Amino acid sequence: MIPPPLPLARVSPTKGASDDAVCAGKALLLDDGECIGRARVPGGIELRLIRHDDEFSIVLEDNELMSTRVSASEIALATMTHARLGARTASEWLIGGYGMGFTLRAALAALDADACVTVAELVPEIIQWARGPMQAVTAGCLDDARVMLVDEDVATLINAAIDSYDAILLDVDNGPEGLTRAQNDYLYSPSGLEAASRALKHDGILAVWSAEPDAHFPAKLRDAGFDVAEVEVNDGHKDDADIHVLWFARKRAEA
Repeated sequence: MIPPPLPLARVSPTKGASDDAVCAGKALLLDDGECIGRARVPGGIELRLIRHDDEFSIVLEDNELMSTRVSASEIALATMTHARLGARTASEWLIGGYGMGFTLRAALAALDADACVTVAELVPEIIQWARGPMQAVTAGCLDDARVMLVDEDVATLINAAIDSYDAILLDVDNGPEGLTRAQNDYLYSPSGLEAASRALKHDGILAVWSAEPDAHFPAKLRDAGFDVAEVEVNDGHKDDADIHVLWFARKRAEA
């Protein structure tokens, strides 16, 4: 079975805590917040949920992977996909990873009532945090009637589908150059991209989030049968903004 992906976003330094203390299962007071949860990425390493006042971050070792302080590029992944697809009846979307739900909430705001959005999230603690300490951030999106939450590897869903989705949105690991586990690279490999093309309906879109540019990735997408647009998006951080990259790969019509 293809290893599970995890949606990861902003990467920046953060202060660490003792592994022994974290594993003790207690909330930890850090210089920049309180550790209130931990989770193990299947086949990977440990994530920690950090709370600072009303803000949350998910960190891996000394990297802040995602934060409620920055969400513009994750939101744009959904809104720009919808703008490119246009109005469609009973749209079927697949989102690879829940993360902090910014992409899902933006998709639900844009899509009609007859849409269906499947969210693949294999790390159960991510959903527990969303329904628990981050409930105010989640804003009920997981209970939307249009959402189907699947405890499964997004790659497995892609491989099982043929002409099924209007859009597949991937915010997995850190983009084509992964951070948490090498196995996630399958999604961005020729085989993974060809599987995504098969899973999409005619004129469907594969949208990919990345923390950094990748000069070779657009060519991989074209080789897999996509027409590609690359967009740079400011992450929205008010003090120290990063530029993230989105690729919108439209399934090419068969000759």
